[in-house]
Amino acid sequence: MSDVEEAITRAHHEEWARVVATLTRRFGDLDIAEEAAAEAFATAVERWPAEGVPPNPGAWLTTTAHRKAIDRIRRENKRDDKQKEAQMGYDDDPPEPPGAIDDDRLRLIFTCCHPALAMEARLALTLRMVGGLTMPEIARAFLVAESAMGQRITRAKAKIKAARIPYRMPSAEDLPARVTGVLAVLFLVFNEGYLATGPDTDPVRHDLTAEAIRLTRLIRALLPDDGEVAGLLALMLLTEARRTARVSADGELVALDEQDRGAWDATLIGEGHRLVRERLAAAAAGVAPGRYQILAAINAVHTSARDIRDTDWSQVVALYDQLVRLDPSPIIALNRAIAVAELDGPEVALAAVDRLEHRLAGYHAYHAARADLLRRLGRSRQSRAAYDKAIELAGNTAENAYLTRRRDQLR
Repeated sequence: MSDVEEAITRAHHEEWARVVATLTRRFGDLDIAEEAAAEAFATAVERWPAEGVPPNPGAWLTTTAHRKAIDRIRRENKRDDKQKEAQMGYDDDPPEPPGAIDDDRLRLIFTCCHPALAMEARLALTLRMVGGLTMPEIARAFLVAESAMGQRITRAKAKIKAARIPYRMPSAEDLPARVTGVLAVLFLVFNEGYLATGPDTDPVRHDLTAEAIRLTRLIRALLPDDGEVAGLLALMLLTEARRTARVSADGELVALDEQDRGAWDATLIGEGHRLVRERLAAAAAGVAPGRYQILAAINAVHTSARDIRDTDWSQVVALYDQLVRLDPSPIIALNRAIAVAELDGPEVALAAVDRLEHRLAGYHAYHAARADLLRRLGRSRQSRAAYDKAIELAGNTAENAYLTRRRDQLR
């Protein structure tokens, strides 16, 4: 890749959200902002190889996109207040200072993740408007047709316009709940990359995990004092650090106890641990940790152990006990039971898992956990049946390969 191509790629990663956010604030229309930003980057692809990369790529792109937006409004021959406002703003003034643009990006994220939108619409809109992913990329990520994804994004933008969803920061009383919604979107994006749900895609999608981390870093920079933002970032980093060790050369999922810990990314682990320590210090000062902070602390225990046998399972179970009080979901209870097996034995854990059957009968991980506990207890016939059910329900190819091998190893 040439220096100019690298500069354009870097500018797309760093400036797309800023450009779209700035234009959305100025023109009040996501369609205009998106189209003008795309045209500005297309112009950069044409002109920068010949003219050179401008000293301030972000300012160049913002100015170019601003002019493209005004050209579109004029082409559509609109004679309303929007056009007058656009014409008044049509000048060569330098872009707003970075602080103002960052505020605009934050407004854009909260708009895309507004609770009035369905969760799938929030996911798609965030990846497109904030992440800058193309329509084919988003469609592939969630295994839907490109036309269907385009319609989903179009409907989401239309709903924002029809419902007059404001392009602004939530009020102080609404902010905690709205931040929680934004983090939920980013966590879903990360999880889809960490263990892809579709059978016809890569089992681990680094493009999605990397994008989720990048967007969470953006939220972290804009809301540096929010503990759950820091917790989610730490959780993502500590999970991503194990990515290269999670799938074997044969395409099989590698369980935590079988992973080559020397292949883990020490830099990501170090950063994740620092964030966890910061949140532990805040907890010691009386600030109660949230769900993502506790999950990050659990991952910090796992990534601190040099070997699976060195894992402090009593601390892991204690953290899950704390998490269950915040989030008494059956998934959390299942994960706690898996940790209990290492502390109190598989029989105690199996009793806890079996109590979840009525809530998790359609969840492959429930049957996989149960199969492993039954295997450890020597109940091979029942274990095989549980593995069969887990394989039937699992959609990830790497996970299927792992479960099949474990089943076939039974006597």
